[in-house]
Amino acid sequence: MGFSRESSGRAAMLDDIILETKDLTMEFDGLKALQDVNLQVRRGVIHAVIGPNGSGKTTLFNLISGIYSPTTGNILYDQKEIGRLKPFQIAALGIARTFQNIRLFRTMTVLENVLVGQHYKTREGLLANALRLKQIKKEEERVKDKALETLKLVGLDVKAKRNATELPYGDRRLLELARALASDPQFLMVDEPTAGMNETETLQTMETLSRIHGRGITLLLVEHHMKVVMGISHRISVLDHGEKIAEGTPQEIQENELVIEAYLGRKKG
Repeated sequence: MGFSRESSGRAAMLDDIILETKDLTMEFDGLKALQDVNLQVRRGVIHAVIGPNGSGKTTLFNLISGIYSPTTGNILYDQKEIGRLKPFQIAALGIARTFQNIRLFRTMTVLENVLVGQHYKTREGLLANALRLKQIKKEEERVKDKALETLKLVGLDVKAKRNATELPYGDRRLLELARALASDPQFLMVDEPTAGMNETETLQTMETLSRIHGRGITLLLVEHHMKVVMGISHRISVLDHGEKIAEGTPQEIQENELVIEAYLGRKKG
């Protein structure tokens, strides 16, 4: 099974930077989780961030999504500084993310979980419907149709009425992905999407991520599964002990001596 890189390859040639970090540093009680990390993500590509446990990958995601504010350095999205914005302000710019640990609303259906992801995008607001006006009902129908379309993209439309807790593990991860997509992001950060999956679920997720990318969405991916990283990524950045030690194409990363040493504890050859 192959995953095409052609469309994003053309986008990468445009050298259009959608997200950039400059000397990004994050300290916790004097300990530097990230130090002077410079990262450029081109619009329309799948860009993976890899590294051993504790290398700073999740910290990077938390900084970009506004959960943390950097100690020093800058985060630019479409050339605008976002490093001090709140998570809801960053989401409104077209940035969405998933989390390593599944965070679903357990008492809601599959469809309702995705509707929650759309609520701030609605013009009338799903919570402001006390009078059940015709305009509000029309808006709710539009939002529901959009949610079902999103579920179809990840292959869960036939399970829309099921409770989220009834889904198998792989489908629950896809549901979290669908909820992130519900906000119509242009930039999607995906944290460990295949963690704990079997081979079939992993291939299904790879196909789903490729379909999402085919919609013109830029993906920033954190993933330990090298088959996934090498199979769908166009560019890879490698972190180790909070510092970026390498960046390049999948082939370049596979042959990089610093990367081999960081992962295997030995030099190439």
